[in-house]
Amino acid sequence: MLGFLDLLALTLSLAVSLAIIVPLTGVLVRFRANYNPKGLQLDPEGGAQPHTGPIVKSYFGMMKRVYQIEGWPGLYKGLMPTFLSTSVVTVLIVVFMDTPLPRHGTYHAPQTGVLGTLVYSIGMMLIALPTAIVTYRAITTPHKLPYLNAAKSLRILLTPTERRRPWIIYLTPGLLAAEVSHVAIVVLALGPLRRLLLPPLPESNSHLPDVSPVRLAVYLLVVLVAAALLTPLEVMATRLAIQRNHASSEYNSISQEVDGDAEDVEEFSGAEEDVIGLRSEGDPYIGLADCAKRIINEEGWSALYRAWWITLLGTFSSGIAY
Repeated sequence: MLGFLDLLALTLSLAVSLAIIVPLTGVLVRFRANYNPKGLQLDPEGGAQPHTGPIVKSYFGMMKRVYQIEGWPGLYKGLMPTFLSTSVVTVLIVVFMDTPLPRHGTYHAPQTGVLGTLVYSIGMMLIALPTAIVTYRAITTPHKLPYLNAAKSLRILLTPTERRRPWIIYLTPGLLAAEVSHVAIVVLALGPLRRLLLPPLPESNSHLPDVSPVRLAVYLLVVLVAAALLTPLEVMATRLAIQRNHASSEYNSISQEVDGDAEDVEEFSGAEEDVIGLRSEGDPYIGLADCAKRIINEEGWSALYRAWWITLLGTFSSGIAY
């Protein structure tokens, strides 16, 4: 059982983590979600017109844009779903896991072999996916969401179809394929190669183990290759997660309803323009391969590698801390 001081330390740690992570994650999601086609677009009459949406070319450029248009409240979009999901996970770890507190603020999958770890990781991904979708949509919506009215927020973020049949979010075209591919690369390739090339870190604060320069160089190359594979998957997963699911008699299960599901809600306070441009719901991505193809054709290869350095740093740090 946690004592008062332990509980206070855990609460403060969680608060500080959210204060730092939420803005950084929100900027990353918006940067990767921003739709910025490189060519002329066709209007409803078939005429060519230039794209008029925001052109943001860097992560820090997006951070500046968010702050200029929406201020600090805009940087903390997605706070409530992140807080709730993090709190639930933390409580479950403290109550049910063997360790009283997450080690170094993280919790690793149990050592059950590669296949067991793969199954475990996919299961955890499936559990966390609805929260991730809601969080991404809360970050990218131009609407002002109430902090303490979850029902109203969900009416804004989810379509009537998704509210009636919540499981349909798992059928979002291409999303599960992107997430499972991401998990598979990390568990089946990156994890085993990390264990093969580098010694485990000591449990105590003793000296670091000796590492062969050759093995370290090979591992750095593995991390680079992994980041090159993981970054496009993360970009596409972001695009697919914010792509809402509609269904009506006039549309099939993939096509998007354009009208009839939007509430008359307040736009974000003080924002005269949207921070990012979003792709039309009337022309959705219909799968992972289609998403990759359209991003390349419409926005260029570089769009698939937005904020690649964040994925690289995350891949390297998670591997070292393993």
